[in-house]
Formats: sequence, C-alpha cells, structure tokens
Amino acid sequence: MIRKSRLILKLWFRLITALLFFMLIPHKSTATEHQPGHHHKSTAMDNTYGPTIRASANRELQSMLEKRIATLHLSKAIKDKRLAVALVDVTNPSIPRMAQINGDEMMYAASLPKIAILLAAFERIAAGKLPLNKDLRKMMTDMIRHSSNKAATELLHKVGDRYINTVLSSAKYKLYDPMHNGGLWVGKEYGSGKAFQRDPLHHLSHGATATQVARYYYLLETGKLVSPKYSSEMKNILSKSAISHKFVKGLHAEYPDVAMYRKSGTWRQWHADSALIEHDGHRYIAVALANDPHGGEWLKKLICEMDDIIVAKHASHANLASTDAGVSQVFAEPERNSSSTHLM
Repeated sequence: MIRKSRLILKLWFRLITALLFFMLIPHKSTATEHQPGHHHKSTAMDNTYGPTIRASANRELQSMLEKRIATLHLSKAIKDKRLAVALVDVTNPSIPRMAQINGDEMMYAASLPKIAILLAAFERIAAGKLPLNKDLRKMMTDMIRHSSNKAATELLHKVGDRYINTVLSSAKYKLYDPMHNGGLWVGKEYGSGKAFQRDPLHHLSHGATATQVARYYYLLETGKLVSPKYSSEMKNILSKSAISHKFVKGLHAEYPDVAMYRKSGTWRQWHADSALIEHDGHRYIAVALANDPHGGEWLKKLICEMDDIIVAKHASHANLASTDAGVSQVFAEPERNSSSTHLM
C-alpha cells in the first residue's frame, strides 16, 4: 500500500513538473519559426512525419538484448539503474525495431550532449543566423570528433546557451520531454563555471536518456534533424571519431572498416557512448549510459553483443526466407512434373 502511494505521488510530481516546465518554455520559439507545419500531432507518427521508435518495440530484439546483458553479468547494474541501453535496428529506416532497458532513465552524460549543441547550431544556420563557413565547420568538427570542450563552449555562446534547451524541448523535437523523464540537456559550459540552467527534473547540467539519444540518431538518419540537407551535414561531422575507446574500440577489432557516426562522453565514473553504425548491409543505433568506474569497459563489451544481435537477427530472417523459398519450390515441383506427364 505504501509502495503504491509512493508511485502515485511520483507520477503526480512528474505531471506537475511537466506542466510548469512547458509554461516556462516559450510557445513559439526560434527553433520552430522557420519550420512550417511543426504543430502536426500524432501518436503513431512522430511530429516530424515518420514512425516513432517508441512505437516500434520489438519482442525478439528485446529478449535478445536482455539475454546478452545477463551474459555480461550486468543485470545488477540494470536493476540498480546504473546502466541504460537502447538498440534500434534501422536497416530499413521506414520500419525501425527497438529494444531498450532503462531507456527513460536520465543520467549524467558528460560530453555526449554536445550533439545537442550541434543540432541547435544547424537550426541557427537554417534560420540564417549563423554562417556555415570554414571556421564554423572546424569548430563543430573539433567539438564532435575530438570532443573539444573549448570548441563546445565557444559554439554554445555563438548559438545562445538557453536556446539549446529551447530547441530540445520544442514540439518539433521533444528530445527533452518531462513526460518521458527528460532526455538530452545542456545547462552548463564545458569547463569551469556554474550551470546556467539545470534540467528541471534531475538538476543535471549535461544529461541524457538512452531512448531520447536514440531518437536523435533516428531523426538524423531519416533526414529530419533540421532538414535532409543539414542532417547529412551533421552526419558527416559525426563520422571519423578521433577518440578510440568504448564503442569504437569494441567494434574495430572485428570490423576495422565499420562506418560509425558517433559521440561519446566520460567524466569520473560516468561513461556514455552513442552511435549510428553501418557495416555489411546492416544499420543500427546503439546507445549506452553507465554510472560505474568500469563503465568504459562495459560499453566496449556491450557494443560487440549489440552488433551480434543485429547480425544474428538478420541472418535468422535470411535463413527463414531461404527455407520458405525452398519449401515453395518443393511443393511446386510435383505439380510441374504431373503436368508434364499429362502433356506427354
């Protein structure tokens, strides 16, 4: 009974926080002024006109992910909410398939939320308020590929610090959504100094949830971050990571030529990695957030398991299709033989 009362109080708190939050966020932000039709409303379809990954949960993928987590002896970390994971198969982007564990658990994510600064910068570029010149490209590339804190802070000021969270919270993206326990958030420079705007639910300066980060990459892959043109620009900047650890270190041993569009983060015991990964005809989104001194090693092993899941899933489907084709041929052959005999 006490547990039920606590749950009710928690839900009420989240609802009230969400209402207060949206009252404080401007209803008409510069993030959406130049995007016609951003008030489109749908539950099965994203307000960016496509299927939502939240509505694309896949039982088979979920079961496989849970088994691999157990194999890595990370079930306790999952139970203690020190590990959050999202895996989305986007080999066919029009039919995404998602599995997640603690997907809406918001955690400190260090440098990973720099992808939010990148998004806000391209919103400014699309609005004609920032020039996409050589210097700006270098700044954005340094921030993402080399995780430069100096470049991130400089770009944050060019874009406008509070503007970033306005973009993330906008109806167009909802990459920070109190109804889903938050998401991507940037409330502090990457360096010394105080936070200028901590997230209202968890008071984090640089936060993320695995599911919202996965949504970011899905919108990127489907050309819906700002526009198809600028999604392509952003994807290019996210390529060729100069930091070889976690996801990169885990996959490069087996797939040295893997294409990975990625941003990671590390600070003390917090480890985060996120990527859109392409190899051998497979394409998927992987996100993991960990709160543990060994989190970096967890993520290195975890990405190998997630990759195996995607490869195995498509292999089993290909074998099934091949078997079905063989069965059809066997059943068809007697009919052809019978027909031939009759004609003779």
